[in-house]
Amino acid sequence: MSLFYFSITLAICSSALYHFTAKSTPANVNFTVSLLVTYAVAFAATLFTFYFFPAPNGIGAEIKKLNWASIGLAVAIVGIEFGFLLVYRAGWNLGIAAVLTNVVASLILLPVAVFVFKDKISWVNVVGIFVCLIGLIMLNWKR
Repeated sequence: MSLFYFSITLAICSSALYHFTAKSTPANVNFTVSLLVTYAVAFAATLFTFYFFPAPNGIGAEIKKLNWASIGLAVAIVGIEFGFLLVYRAGWNLGIAAVLTNVVASLILLPVAVFVFKDKISWVNVVGIFVCLIGLIMLNWKR
C-alpha cells in the first residue's frame, strides 16, 4: 500500500479509535491521571517508531530543527484530549461530537488553508463546504 493510502487509512482508523476510547474512559477517573497514562504510553509508542524512522544524525540534531509548531501541537493535543473527555462526560453522542468538531474545525481552517498556505479550492470543494454546513444544521436539528 502506498504512503498516500496508508497515511489516510492510519489517520482515519486512529481517529475512530481515539473517539471510541475517549468515550470509553471512565467518568470517575481524574482527567490528569488519565492523560498522564495516555502520554506515557504514547511516548513509549513514539520511541518504538524510531525503529522504522531512525534519526541518523541523532535526536539532538533533529531537535535543533524544530520550531514553534511542536509546542503549538502539544498545546493543541492537550486541548483536544481534555476537550473530548469533557464533551463525552457532558453526554454528547459519540458520532455527533466527532463529526461536529471535525466539520467546524475544517471550516475554520478553510481561510487559513487558502490565505496562509495558498491552497486552491475548486467549485466541487465549495459544494462540499455547503454540504458540510447543511450537515451541521441537520446534526443539530431538534427531533
